Amino acid sequence: MTIIDRYILKRYLFTFAMMLILFIPIGIMLNLAEQIGKMIDNEAPLDEILVYYLNFTIYIGSLLFPIFLFLSIIFFTSKLANNTEIIAILSSGVSFGRFLRPYWIGASIIAVLMFFMGMFIVPNASQGYNEFKYEYLKKGKQDRVTSNIFNQLNESDFIYVSSFDPARQIGYNFTFEHFNKDNQLEYKISAANIRWVPKDSVYRLTSYKKRKMRKDTEIVETKRRLDTLFTFKIDDLTPVSYIAETKNLFELNRFIADQKSKGASNINTYILVKYRRWALPVTAFILTIIGVAVSSVKRRGGMGVNLAFGMGVAFIYIFFDKVFGTLAEQSGFSPLMAILIPNILFGLLGLYLLKNAKR
Repeated sequence: MTIIDRYILKRYLFTFAMMLILFIPIGIMLNLAEQIGKMIDNEAPLDEILVYYLNFTIYIGSLLFPIFLFLSIIFFTSKLANNTEIIAILSSGVSFGRFLRPYWIGASIIAVLMFFMGMFIVPNASQGYNEFKYEYLKKGKQDRVTSNIFNQLNESDFIYVSSFDPARQIGYNFTFEHFNKDNQLEYKISAANIRWVPKDSVYRLTSYKKRKMRKDTEIVETKRRLDTLFTFKIDDLTPVSYIAETKNLFELNRFIADQKSKGASNINTYILVKYRRWALPVTAFILTIIGVAVSSVKRRGGMGVNLAFGMGVAFIYIFFDKVFGTLAEQSGFSPLMAILIPNILFGLLGLYLLKNAKR
């Protein structure tokens, strides 16, 4: 690396770090000002509040990584252009492609950081952030579907509850159906409610009834109460809405495979989370290309014009990402395509802007 490479790379990383250091505390203060009343009303302990804001910093910071990166590139590259430093560099015989080398190195460093944070650090922070939010800030609001829950455990076992109380770990109007290899109902268990008893590590069924099918004969077994075992966990009846965000790379892959085998109706939501994590490092390169292309040319309006244009591009990118993400979650649209389309479109936009910037 030459002196110029180290100079640009240092500005790249320093400006990005300063963006995080300056804006995340502002986000914390705004959030605290908005939520302090709820925290006091719900008697949130001080130590949990401190942990919440640690998780908040990691969680929100990861979401805003691309925006901070984009703005920092536009900011310091515009300063280089306004100070005619870029013109001096190119006039010395350095090609525009060679000029971009420190930007690629910086983007690679940020991409690696984004990858490891998104796959292994942010999931833990997301769990703590969401658990605190639903316990103290959205108290009484449901963080999961709690009525008319149907779940396929495997190829032959199905369960249903009309409603589920996650706090008490009890489901009402429980039904368990087991089918044989010929897809014929072999037996059916029903109960007024099913409750998990942690002390004994068993499920307790109230008003238990089991119907066994033997050709043309039906055998009925009833009990007022029965303690038994099942292969599923009580929380598997209805995972929390943010469950995929709380799992690291390996846990998420296993979770998606498990939900696919169960025929989960919202499987696209989980797959979308997975693909977004993989796409996040690529975003660092796309935004670097666009940022340099927009801000490397000295303009009459100065840095303000570049920042305004950059903010417009950033919001359009977020809009596209949200639209296609919603399509994948709410319809049969492919989660992979929902991630690829915005990135391909803006990647092509970046290459077009970069080609014009070279001229």
